Amino acid sequence: MSSPQNLISLRPYFNDFMISVDAVTVEFNGSALFSDITFNINENDRIALMGKNGAGKSTLLKIIAGKNKPTRGKVSAPKDAIIAYLPQHLLTEDDCTVFEETSKAFSKIHGMKKRIDELNHQLETRTDYESDEYAKIIEEVSELSEKFYSIEEINYDAEIEKTLMGLGFERSDFTRPTKEYSGGWRMRIELAKILLQKPDLILLDEPTNHLDIESVQWLEEFLKTGAKAVIVISHDKTFVDNLTNRTIEVTMGRIYDYKTNYSHYLQLRKERREQQQKHFEDQQKEIADITAFIERFKGTYSKTLQVQSRVKMLEKIEIVQVDEMDTSALNLKFPPAPRSGNYPVIVDGLTKAYGDHLVFKDASLTIARGEKVAFVGKNGEGKSTMIKAIMGEIDYEGKLQVGHNSMIGYFAQNQASLLDGELTVFETIDQVAFGDIRTKIKDMLGAFMFSGENIDKKVKVLSGGEKTRLAMLKLLLQPVNLLILDEPTNHLDIKTKDILKDALLAFDGTLILVSHDRDFLDGLAQKVFEFGNKRVREHFEDINGFLRNKKMENLKEIERKA
Repeated sequence: MSSPQNLISLRPYFNDFMISVDAVTVEFNGSALFSDITFNINENDRIALMGKNGAGKSTLLKIIAGKNKPTRGKVSAPKDAIIAYLPQHLLTEDDCTVFEETSKAFSKIHGMKKRIDELNHQLETRTDYESDEYAKIIEEVSELSEKFYSIEEINYDAEIEKTLMGLGFERSDFTRPTKEYSGGWRMRIELAKILLQKPDLILLDEPTNHLDIESVQWLEEFLKTGAKAVIVISHDKTFVDNLTNRTIEVTMGRIYDYKTNYSHYLQLRKERREQQQKHFEDQQKEIADITAFIERFKGTYSKTLQVQSRVKMLEKIEIVQVDEMDTSALNLKFPPAPRSGNYPVIVDGLTKAYGDHLVFKDASLTIARGEKVAFVGKNGEGKSTMIKAIMGEIDYEGKLQVGHNSMIGYFAQNQASLLDGELTVFETIDQVAFGDIRTKIKDMLGAFMFSGENIDKKVKVLSGGEKTRLAMLKLLLQPVNLLILDEPTNHLDIKTKDILKDALLAFDGTLILVSHDRDFLDGLAQKVFEFGNKRVREHFEDINGFLRNKKMENLKEIERKA
């Protein structure tokens, strides 16, 4: 694994670096997502941005990145500061190789050099030495040259190679077209471009979702030693704990700023809420006492002044707010699965290659009606490719048969990004709901943590986690008997994962799961298909038996053993 410390800085850091978020407010349809949020980001800050799904974490990150504008307030940064942003969902172009796409990280530097050469050529060929235009050219070339020559010499190809390999690519991948890669691997390419730019502030929204354990460790080390300032949103507790030294919680439209890592923050948050609860209860007792006095003596002439005084006192009381606990629950229940044939999926001697790159050869598998199976293995070994073959989305060699009366429900890794952003939450579900279920749309949305004004929000303003829940609900409303889920838990919090798992346990159809999440698969998958070394192997055991026989602690160790 490459050492991240060896990456060369593209330019000197500012001596007095600080980015300020000043009184930022975001409102949708007159309702505030958050109000007057203010904090500073300093050099060496490693900030975890925490809060329940839909609290506004991703929105705040986009505002700091300059991708979205707040309703009020502003973000200020030093001149020439570079703020780099990695979103949850990414659409990259398909017109070049992995290496060529990553090389775009240096496009500004190459553009700077090209502009300097153009200006110098003009200075050599022009003769209007006394003109204002000539003076402006001299001024521009001087300013650009000062910036360009302050950049340390760098072997661009070597740095690109080091970074790509650190994030799990092999040299043989460098010349492959980006269109051959899944969304997760494209995310790694974008992450490589960000790291190579050595920005002043790196903003990462769920960066570990598509990384194996070695790449997560490499990224963690890079961010700790090679990055200037970082803000990260992540459900990976270990990653967040190892990386961060500050935690900012977004809750109920405001923030709490803790100068500590995630684990310690959880304890402090618990203590804060206990204090709030005590103050709230004391205040409620006081209000009850005052109200009782008013009710008892409001018709008594001798107590008129005292009653009026207490009425005014009651009007002035500001109710103590107790921060919300995420007590929402997803009561998921799939519709009854229509009966399918005995074998919904039969694969025999399947081979798939992209050009010279062989994904797997002579793969065979049979999945019986009602079975719940897991596809596991290293990224890029063919799990998603096999699913695309089952879905009829790609060509292949060999035989693949989808059984009689198989009704497929498919949740892809990019499912959330396929939603229509212009529809509201309600409209999205209203389009797929039929029969009696249409009278219960609001109840079902409530079970998925969409209630009140949230159901009238447009999909494009939802967080990644909210979009994933909405896409999952769309899937649940359709009666299916073959459910295929490709990394369904990537943008779900721990509680939501558990509730989804309970629903899948009760699902009476056939289930194919692609997941790196051992806890999610535990007790859910009865059989494991292992993808690796261009082959697919069948294991007649659950995920714990599979890992035990492989002498592995967790699924991500497959990456090292493969």
